[in-house]
Amino acid sequence: MRVSKLVFFIGLIFCFISCNKSDINADILIKNGTVYNGIDKTPINVSIAILDDKIVFIGDEESARISAKKTIDAAGMIVSPGFIDPHTHADRDLNELEKSHNKPFLFQGVTTVVVGNDGGSFYPISKYKNLYESQGIGTNVVPLVGHGTIRQQVVGKSDKKATPEDIAKMKALVQKEMDAGAFGMSTGLYYAPGSYSNTEEVVALAKTVAENDGIYDTHLRDESSYTVGLISAIEEAIEIGRQANLPIHISHIKCLGADVWNKSDDIIKLIENSRAEGIAVTANQYPYDASSTSLNGAVVPRWAESGGKDSLYIRYMQPKQKTQILKGTRKNIKRRGGPDKLLIVKTDDKEYVGKNLLEISETLNLPHEEAVYSLLKTSVVKVVSFNMITEDITNFMKQPWLVTGSDGNAGHPRKYGSFPRKYNKYVKEDKVIDVPTFINNSTSKTAEIFKIPNRGKLKEGFYADIIIFNPETFKDVADYNDAFQLSEGLEYSIINGKISVREGNFTKKLNGKVLKK
Repeated sequence: MRVSKLVFFIGLIFCFISCNKSDINADILIKNGTVYNGIDKTPINVSIAILDDKIVFIGDEESARISAKKTIDAAGMIVSPGFIDPHTHADRDLNELEKSHNKPFLFQGVTTVVVGNDGGSFYPISKYKNLYESQGIGTNVVPLVGHGTIRQQVVGKSDKKATPEDIAKMKALVQKEMDAGAFGMSTGLYYAPGSYSNTEEVVALAKTVAENDGIYDTHLRDESSYTVGLISAIEEAIEIGRQANLPIHISHIKCLGADVWNKSDDIIKLIENSRAEGIAVTANQYPYDASSTSLNGAVVPRWAESGGKDSLYIRYMQPKQKTQILKGTRKNIKRRGGPDKLLIVKTDDKEYVGKNLLEISETLNLPHEEAVYSLLKTSVVKVVSFNMITEDITNFMKQPWLVTGSDGNAGHPRKYGSFPRKYNKYVKEDKVIDVPTFINNSTSKTAEIFKIPNRGKLKEGFYADIIIFNPETFKDVADYNDAFQLSEGLEYSIINGKISVREGNFTKKLNGKVLKK
């Protein structure tokens, strides 16, 4: 009798447990992985169920009845939110059908790219948004409106100071782009034509962005000692945030060149003081000691570029102006570490790719500053310059307000390797930061900075942008000799609930979307 009662009560318990399990239908079930949710510091061992484009369950699989069309066994793998890259030039590829897969970023674990950086955006946003939606894109896209692009629409390429009428027109165009879906405005105050603007002009446009709950992303006016100096350039960015009352995000923060090496402590103190004041200042960083830009951007004096390339060469043909141009160019080459530190990575003259400016000047039998103008005359030239030190790189990397970015552009390995490189070198090898810090600063923090809703975290109800990578093999392959090699170790990439990378292979599915604020 007692045995019968015991069996009866045990049956009731099992019935209670079973009857209270929820039924979950899923397209994909991920199980047995080491899960970092993008928020916490400690990984958890839970299962994740996906239906359509959302996460519908996170927890102990035994607590629910899950029926899934596909199950992924992630044993031995890290499961993470998809990485969000806050600074890219991926739009140059996304605009072309044959490159719209965005594989250089996809295989880094990136599921969302921010585009329209450095003050240059494809205009108007509505046109390119329609293009992406019609042809498909491999990753999600967050668009910014470029200040330089807007300035060029109204003022042109000249160094003219914007009038109140010009500013009113620019504000109207910024508003139009914000209405079309821009998450904020970027500036490239180092580059023409953004470099011709003053702080007041930028503040005026930033106020329009603030009225639309947008963010201000900036390539500083100076990352070295070219013009106002690095510290003053950061102070300008903070002042724009203070006056316009909007968040400030400093792109690819660095101390570029010997003149400003070891200034990271001063910069960190300046940013911390501003944050304590209530100004939302953050930054991104790529994990390399070499920067990349155009050759003219690196060494040509900004004043000489006013009006564009034709105007530059008209000035260059005038003896007095040529002397001044070459003098400024020599100084800028020195700031970059010298002609042997400027590596050519892209030009129409293929014989020069992989050579430095010193080698090319010897081939041309010209002083290195004159060789610059021989190269630029017939082609757009991209360079990599080795001009940063480890102490500054790691000092910035440890800050809680810093997130991972690539500044991914053709010719530099960062386009193909930034996120895996940071994991492999600075997490696994050098132990500058730990795994959860790396993941959180590549996912949820970036989503919060750019105000991207319901992404960047593994959380029920959030969009299913999820990656699964092998912690032993996840690494960059691209280097300065061959910058076009896909990263390794990514096993799965799920974007908007659909599989884009399966068992390390691209599925040829374009699952990305243009995101909305």
